[in-house]
Amino acid sequence: MTTSLICASHSPLLYCYAKEPDDWNELQAAYKKRARAAQDFNADLVIAFGADHFNGFFFKLMPAFCVGLKATAVGDIGGFSGELNVPEDMATDLVHHLRQNDLDPAVSTDMTVDHGFSQTIHNMLGGLETKPVIPIFINAIAEPFVPFRRTRLLGEAIGQFASTSGLKILLLASGGMSHNPRRYYPELDAGPPEIRAWQLSGGDYPESLSATEYIKLLETMHYEGAEMIVRGERTPADMKLNQKADEKFLEVICNDRLEEFDVWDPKKFVEQAGIGSMELHTWIAATAAHKAAGGEPPVNDFYSVTPELGIACGIVHAD
Repeated sequence: MTTSLICASHSPLLYCYAKEPDDWNELQAAYKKRARAAQDFNADLVIAFGADHFNGFFFKLMPAFCVGLKATAVGDIGGFSGELNVPEDMATDLVHHLRQNDLDPAVSTDMTVDHGFSQTIHNMLGGLETKPVIPIFINAIAEPFVPFRRTRLLGEAIGQFASTSGLKILLLASGGMSHNPRRYYPELDAGPPEIRAWQLSGGDYPESLSATEYIKLLETMHYEGAEMIVRGERTPADMKLNQKADEKFLEVICNDRLEEFDVWDPKKFVEQAGIGSMELHTWIAATAAHKAAGGEPPVNDFYSVTPELGIACGIVHAD
């Protein structure tokens, strides 16, 4: 029927920064404006595109895409815990549609999500259970990386589903822009044995941290990281905050040139803009879905390099 689009950055440091960014008020105003717009749109269904930070998906079995038929959010730092209101029959219908259109997402009947979903869902909708939500996970942290073309095609197929649903659907993307949180989420084999075991198994291996220990460790590390930024021990260069790369991404996505992403090399983009830039897959998928459903190209609401938050922060929307 009709779709609306919101893509917004997330960060744990939004809730534990050690120094308020200079444009904090402008950022908060942009978030609140989008939240009001989401409330006014009053969607029948939300399709939420998000990533994970080794809370629900692990190296032992890492899908490129996964549709949640049921989902629970953990209470990691920057996140909000609780059940998502997933309409299981509708989510199953979406999976059938994707598989009939040459896409093969994994399916979870017990998906665990973290702040990569819950922060933006909570902030834009006012809670995790306020609206029916279908969560779409995209691997944005583990190699081999997903080609941007596959993400665009996923989005287009979801947009086709939306256009024939008879529903008002909010397409919600969470993540980005440039940042490099490898201090918190190291590459496999780059961290200590207990972290490696956690990243592989989510606690199944004897040497692994438990879920409680992992969440507590990440909380401590993020508070430490916020202080390190203020002391100059973590610089914008360390965090790969790259305004030029972000502006190029915004130029392409806001000018209806999504197919240009097909030839972008994910590895080169990570070199320029950090591993966190892979979360922009969610923006590509959501925008492609909106376009396929007949929506307009996105408009840029806010962009700023905000080292105090550990990210370059962006928000776009489209009607």
